Amino acid sequence: MQAFEYAEPKTLNEALGLLSSRWGETEVLAGGTDLLSLMKNYVATPKRVVNLKRIAELRGIAEDSEGLRIGALTTVQELLEDQHLARFPALTTAAEGITSPQIRNMGTVGGDLCQRPRCWYFRNGFGLLARDAQGRALVPEGDNRYHAILGNEGPAYFVSASSFGPPLIALGARVRIAGPSGTREIPVAEFFVIPRNENEREIALRPNEILTEVILPATARELHNATYEVRQREFLDWPLATASVALELRERQIRRASVVLGHVAPIPWPALSATALLEGKTLTEEIAAQAGEQAVAAARPLSKNRYKVQLARVAVKRALLAAAQGGA
Repeated sequence: MQAFEYAEPKTLNEALGLLSSRWGETEVLAGGTDLLSLMKNYVATPKRVVNLKRIAELRGIAEDSEGLRIGALTTVQELLEDQHLARFPALTTAAEGITSPQIRNMGTVGGDLCQRPRCWYFRNGFGLLARDAQGRALVPEGDNRYHAILGNEGPAYFVSASSFGPPLIALGARVRIAGPSGTREIPVAEFFVIPRNENEREIALRPNEILTEVILPATARELHNATYEVRQREFLDWPLATASVALELRERQIRRASVVLGHVAPIPWPALSATALLEGKTLTEEIAAQAGEQAVAAARPLSKNRYKVQLARVAVKRALLAAAQGGA
């Protein structure tokens, strides 16, 4: 990898002072499970790497009147071991899907939300939007087996690799972000963005900001929630399609619903038409199947990934039925 300056600050303010205002000049290191592989392949070539591991305020899980606060440096394993997570099977299932012991013990919640796309064109140096030297898109007629079937009308065809993004959005979570001018909070649903050019990134974080914590609102404790994942392999693999759902139920009638698809679009994809169909209905297997149909009604599969439409459709149905029964 390219030589770089290494910094290990002890406070958040010290870390913020080490970041650049331009993407690519500095990179934040959390668990390192994604960044180091990008650097080894020269996809990321920062002049400085800022390791956050010694900043204690970025760790831990605590509950207060606002809800459940999860520090950005909390590892996947720490998340799985925390007693608070029993109320959030949608999040627990997503964490359990990360089966590698090494990644569970090193990978962090914040790192999962900020990881770069797993698109093999991007990982092999063709850029975030996968263009050849003449500027032509490589994905539509290339090997697009694992690419987007939704949200791919523009220049981006990769899929968001975040495991925690879909369940956090379904549960109404927010993220807190620290920067040189102070802190701000935004819904996790607004944290993911579809880039329009190579100068943009796929998250709403600015290059001189740090994601500090995730906040699950107190109201999320009462939601019936679940995640269903479809994988080719159970070990060391990303899902092909997922669905995370959260329901406010009165008996079996749906008062409020959220359905979010994962690994099928450049962002975790809120299935708004499925949500609209569900609200006010009594949840049955037939209604769950109809919601699955609605969730993929606008899908635009590419030449080699039409199979994802059926996987996402089934994932929605099974996630809804699991949530109604108390979670996956």
